[in-house]
Amino acid sequence: MDRDSRPGYKVAGIDRRNFLKGTGAVVAASTLGTAGGKVVAQNEPKVFTKNLVSSDPGKIVLRVNGDEHELTLEPRVTLLEALRIDLGLTGTKEVEETTAAGADTVLINGKPVLANSRLAIECEGMEITTIEGIAADDSIVVGLMQHDAVLCGYCTPGFVMALKGLFNVNPTPGPAEIDSALGGNLCRCGAYANVRASAIELARRGGEN
Repeated sequence: MDRDSRPGYKVAGIDRRNFLKGTGAVVAASTLGTAGGKVVAQNEPKVFTKNLVSSDPGKIVLRVNGDEHELTLEPRVTLLEALRIDLGLTGTKEVEETTAAGADTVLINGKPVLANSRLAIECEGMEITTIEGIAADDSIVVGLMQHDAVLCGYCTPGFVMALKGLFNVNPTPGPAEIDSALGGNLCRCGAYANVRASAIELARRGGEN
């Protein structure tokens, strides 16, 4: 056997076994740091406590259509579930959990938001408006009816709320702005042309009936 391959071969007084032990100690030491004289692992996971919420049901207050409602909900409950199940406001439609079809559009502080994309506890202190908070003679509702844009009506609340959010910001939007505002709303009946036509006519009148 060649002496270089023997386990006990030594170089400058250091055998291979002790060399490997020493190398391992150096690697282990390189992963440690000191803090106040105490040795700590640099890769030790950090513990974040900010914004932690218990999984148990808790009381929250939601302001919906101008009224305050105290509810006891689990943190995982979405705004859509709270509106439909706990408050009985079923005008906001649920299509399916994995699709953003726009039928669950509501206004939060005046801006269109998908209710299924927000947790109810996130919406405390905010002004929430659903289709039930829109008057039957609202210019957007009347315009959609005049242009025969409601068809089966399932997606109509979402279109109303999307347009309401747009006209709240700009009473005279152009076609491109209208298309952008309606881009997140799907209609299985294919009433897009009628919805767009009603919005364009309303924009010509400055958002008024």
